[in-house]
Amino acid sequence: MAEMCIHPCVGHRSSLTLSKLLYVLTLLILPHHHHHHQSPSSLHPAAAFIGYALSLFHSIPSPSAFPHNLLMRAHTLLSSPLPALLVFARMRRAAVNPDSHAFPFALQACATFSSPALGRAFHCQVLKFGFAADYYVRNNLISAYAPFHSMLEAQGLFDECPSSRHIVTYNTLMDGYVKVADNAFARKLFDEMPARDATSWGTLLAGYSKVARFEEAIELFDGMLAIGTAPDDVALVSALSCCAQLGKLDRGEAIHEYIKKNRAELNVYLSTGLVDMYAKCGCISVATESVESTPWKNLFTWNAIIVGLAMHGNGEMSQKHFNRMRAVGVRPDGVTFLGVLVACSRAGLVDMGRSLFDEMESVYGVERELKHSDAWQICSDGMIKEAMEMIEGMLMNGDAYVWGGVLAGCRIHGGNVEIAEVAARHLLERNPGESGIYSILADIYATARRWEDVARIRKLMGDKGLKRKNVGGSFIEVDHETETTTAVVAL
Repeated sequence: MAEMCIHPCVGHRSSLTLSKLLYVLTLLILPHHHHHHQSPSSLHPAAAFIGYALSLFHSIPSPSAFPHNLLMRAHTLLSSPLPALLVFARMRRAAVNPDSHAFPFALQACATFSSPALGRAFHCQVLKFGFAADYYVRNNLISAYAPFHSMLEAQGLFDECPSSRHIVTYNTLMDGYVKVADNAFARKLFDEMPARDATSWGTLLAGYSKVARFEEAIELFDGMLAIGTAPDDVALVSALSCCAQLGKLDRGEAIHEYIKKNRAELNVYLSTGLVDMYAKCGCISVATESVESTPWKNLFTWNAIIVGLAMHGNGEMSQKHFNRMRAVGVRPDGVTFLGVLVACSRAGLVDMGRSLFDEMESVYGVERELKHSDAWQICSDGMIKEAMEMIEGMLMNGDAYVWGGVLAGCRIHGGNVEIAEVAARHLLERNPGESGIYSILADIYATARRWEDVARIRKLMGDKGLKRKNVGGSFIEVDHETETTTAVVAL
């Protein structure tokens, strides 16, 4: 149909070339329409396809908007936003006017860049060519503003056309509010929606999970199932994440059973969610089996098992998975290093931990913003004074993670009451309602036999209405009873 529309505008040879281009890009686009579920190996043919498609494109004497749109769509779906924007720029330089199909692809590419100016520039282009009222263009404009935290502009676009709002329009704006952690407005939109789909529920569920409103997220998930709405991958993974954070193993297993019954196969997104849930709930053997059964593993899969193992004291196994991750060519990030450095600490691999810390920037290009891992490493070796010297040399005099590592080190190795008091003071300045800080300090006082200070801390906790807890612990439900596993560092 598309080819018939363009035949009058081009010669026979150009028409054949465009037909080939359409065929090649169809082969390229369709298998990767859900590209986040594809394996890296499946993307190798895409590079060859796009190269051939570009050669076909350049052989067309005067390409219209249609072949430009095809290329932009292909680049956007293959997570290549810059080439997509370059295609749009080429189209404008060639004095080819964009149509209503060009802007959604360009705006999707624009949304991946943290540039409000770029978003507004495209908004101006939309107004210039008269597509501001177009349903698809408007939705993508709203989506493009969200990454810039420009929700005033996004809300303004939403308010301008109340009669043309569709479920996708609501979902797009709600997703924007979730990204800027404004869940109150996201919930308001959710409640106002005349109808909701799986994306509506999943978006709000992900928002609750993001701001640690785990119980509310689980309630939302239950409500979704109660009315017969089948959860999408976002909802399922968000629910699994909430179960992991709450230690609700039974609920996590129930969601796993739902996935088995309703999904023909596991994609890497769901597999990673399951690994994370089982690892954080202490089911290390099941988490490990889930990793091994995943056909291919991305960075998040490896991080889930490495951090989960580190949390539960399986330092050597965490280190082995880190080595496997590097062996298959997956590049670690800051979360990976946080997990593996704590793992090295707990396994007594002090030299290896320090070596990895040194390699973070020089070898892997990972900024050492998580310096708490180094403080924790030093503290695990009993070198509390060295940790304090390191912190004094830091910008901002250390952060909460660093001081948490120092306080935990003082608890493990005993003594160093004065340093523990300094660390606790810094932590309480940032989070005065955290009962775990008081608990650790009371334990340190008890080890030093400073009973009056122990009594003072406990009275202070009582006055503030704080309950004593095991810091860094995970609460896990087993046969409907809650058990507590203790980890010195909470990741």
